[in-house]
Amino acid sequence: MESTARKTILRIECWHAVLLLALFLVLGRGSAIDGMALIAGGVFMGVNFLLLSFGVAAVLTPLASKGQVKLGVGLLVLKVVLFLALLTTVFFRFQLDAISFALGFSTLIVAIVVEAVRGSLAVET
Repeated sequence: MESTARKTILRIECWHAVLLLALFLVLGRGSAIDGMALIAGGVFMGVNFLLLSFGVAAVLTPLASKGQVKLGVGLLVLKVVLFLALLTTVFFRFQLDAISFALGFSTLIVAIVVEAVRGSLAVET
């Protein structure tokens, strides 16, 4: 993975952590949002994003260059299935609030948009 992509991924994760912490501090203390589910959703997405980002660079790209694209796709499908199984287990085992979890889950999308806007503003100046 090239240095620029790695830095962008890490900046997105930093934005993600800041947004998640801000949401937790603002909404986590009230009764409308479950703070534990909010953090769980954010951590789940953050780990998934890091595994996907660095996993593509570390595992899938070398497999594709060797002509083993089917194995790479199979590993990606396995990762998705494992994460869906983990997500299902977390919901049924710990009875997390789905709205709070989704709010934490969504902070990564907002972090990606923030980083894209920051990057485009940096290019213009």
